[in-house]
Amino acid sequence: MRLAFRPLAALLALGLAILAGPAAAADKVTFGTNWVAQAEHGGFYQAVVDGTYAKYGLDVTILPGGPQANNRLLLPVGKIDFYMGANMLQAFSAVQEKIPTVTVAAIFQKDPQVFLAHPDVAKFEDLKTRTIFVSKEGIATYYQWLVADYGFSEKQVKPYAFNPAPFLADKNSAMQGYITSEPFAVEKQGGFTPKLFLLADYGFDTYSTTIETRTELVAQNPGLVQRFVDASIVGWYNYLYGNNAKANALIKRDNPEMTDEMIAFSIDKMKAYGIVDSGESLNAGIGSMTDAHIKSFFDKMVRAKVVNGDIDYKASYTTKFVNKGVGKELRK
Repeated sequence: MRLAFRPLAALLALGLAILAGPAAAADKVTFGTNWVAQAEHGGFYQAVVDGTYAKYGLDVTILPGGPQANNRLLLPVGKIDFYMGANMLQAFSAVQEKIPTVTVAAIFQKDPQVFLAHPDVAKFEDLKTRTIFVSKEGIATYYQWLVADYGFSEKQVKPYAFNPAPFLADKNSAMQGYITSEPFAVEKQGGFTPKLFLLADYGFDTYSTTIETRTELVAQNPGLVQRFVDASIVGWYNYLYGNNAKANALIKRDNPEMTDEMIAFSIDKMKAYGIVDSGESLNAGIGSMTDAHIKSFFDKMVRAKVVNGDIDYKASYTTKFVNKGVGKELRK
């Protein structure tokens, strides 16, 4: 009897295969970053190498940024599908300039902008007595907030050339940087551990390393946006709390100047200062955003005259794709 049923079973299997049809092809997605590959992009690389994007039906290509690239310009014209924004100031600017993009997730709960000072600086307010090396972009943005809320002066500013040498030479100075990178360079070149003042811990509460996309994509294919956001969030949990060796290898492939020591330093600082996973994300999950948080930052930037108060800042973001606790079980 068992032999007699084999042909029928084979026919049934063939019929089911025909009904099922070929496996659905993964959606091709290009994600542009705003700088060269580094640990601060690690969760996205993790989602590529460990198959998370594939699991969510996505075939993702990461397009690194850099000094000769401006991937942000490629987003509104449809050359890329998602972009890694620096902070919410860019999102506010997009609304003002009527650029049809929107922020759909915030990977960094804290902006990594930091002031590095020499070891004798005891507290944040002491920086007002120091020469501070700040870039043009920094003077136009976060430094205006420091002037408005903390009484810093533009007279104490000198141009920052993205080189720690002037800071190392002047012991009565401080300099801007990212908590994940410049302290490493200062320790190596200066032979000392600098005092670090993360601006986010003093009220500069913008989200950072955001995920932006076109408003058209949100309206026409919200399912694709949700899958990319969810997969990226899972990638970040796995990068921070799991085995990230393959992701780091891919980062070094895309940026040969990156070293294992630099990557380890960056990951350590992201964890120690709660850059990715702290505050709201502890309950709502990595990538979380809230209206109150963004309003707080917007109001500060209006008060500092960095942005115009008549901007419809709520059009710069949507929380519909985040705050769902995706991937929280991966936290260790």
